[in-house]
Amino acid sequence: MEPAYPAGGTILGPDEIEGLIPTHITTRGELDRWEQDNINEALGWLERRRPKDILNEPFLKLLHKKMFGRVWKWAGQFRRTEKNIGVPWYRIPIDLKQLFDDAGYWIDKGTFSEDETAVRFHHRLVAIHLFANGNGRHGRLAADLLLENVLGGRAFTWGRAQLARPGCDRQQYIAALAAADRGEYAALIEFARS
Repeated sequence: MEPAYPAGGTILGPDEIEGLIPTHITTRGELDRWEQDNINEALGWLERRRPKDILNEPFLKLLHKKMFGRVWKWAGQFRRTEKNIGVPWYRIPIDLKQLFDDAGYWIDKGTFSEDETAVRFHHRLVAIHLFANGNGRHGRLAADLLLENVLGGRAFTWGRAQLARPGCDRQQYIAALAAADRGEYAALIEFARS
């Protein structure tokens, strides 16, 4: 399979593409369907558990594995290659630990509103780019878990869009992430709640 990448999407290397478990997949549409089915299973798993201890590496790896483990052999494993986005792969554990420390501080001190805390957490996860692929979906779900299970808020709607696919909603989301790169979070908060 040679996937078609949406604008701003992470490009997989040949070794990562070889990690595709269902070998009959030949189109991006089929891949999207398999990934969404796997994510739906993960949502069921989360509904039964409602985890509160999410600010740690083992949980985020497990979450990614639950979301993509029936589709990709490397699901739940930090990437070991450079991508078009993200920190150098060897810095992932260091930057992630800093994010956990920062998020814990934000929560303990009430530094930001619940929504801004969750959006900042999401933005940093995406910026670090833990995995070969699925980082946006993983980061959005992790932010929702932080909101619902830790902060006591309600999950974001994320524009009520399928952001893995190309389109205006994805462009708006990527533009909001770019603004957050500059320290401007209002557009990302607004998008997350739209």
